[in-house]
Amino acid sequence: MATKASFDIGPVQRAIILAGGLAIGTVSAIAVARGLSGMAPAAPQLKEAAVIVHLSAALPAIPLGLHVLLTRKGTAMHKALGKLWILLMLTAALSALAIRDINHGAFSWIHLFVPLAVITIVRGIAAARAGRIAAHKRNMVGLYIGALLIPGIFTFVPGRLMWVWLFG
Repeated sequence: MATKASFDIGPVQRAIILAGGLAIGTVSAIAVARGLSGMAPAAPQLKEAAVIVHLSAALPAIPLGLHVLLTRKGTAMHKALGKLWILLMLTAALSALAIRDINHGAFSWIHLFVPLAVITIVRGIAAARAGRIAAHKRNMVGLYIGALLIPGIFTFVPGRLMWVWLFG
């Protein structure tokens, strides 16, 4: 049985996750509020089901992932919310494959995060089921940073939907 310390995330990782999650979450919430309230220009991308599915999965994954990663581990609540978070992350990753309007129907470099996310999810689940909690933790922290926060930053590149909603 793993000790409580093996479930903890170190202070540097906690700070990165907390600061990054709060920053991306706050900026995203402002952008979505501006976009949906009509304060930003109309977004033709919202007519695509893939964009709606992607936003509907990625946006709640930000605070949920924060909660799962920063609260007590090993509880029934952690496991249930972790499964929900993984489902949201998988949905966000796979729905991104259908979003190609910015690159004229082709995949762009940001689609490289899709296999990263899927592979990390599979490895993280396998590690948890095998009782390799340290490996599970590394994968889940990596998933949050490498498949949610970093791509989240790139959603605010000029011309992308979140940029238009935030600054449009």
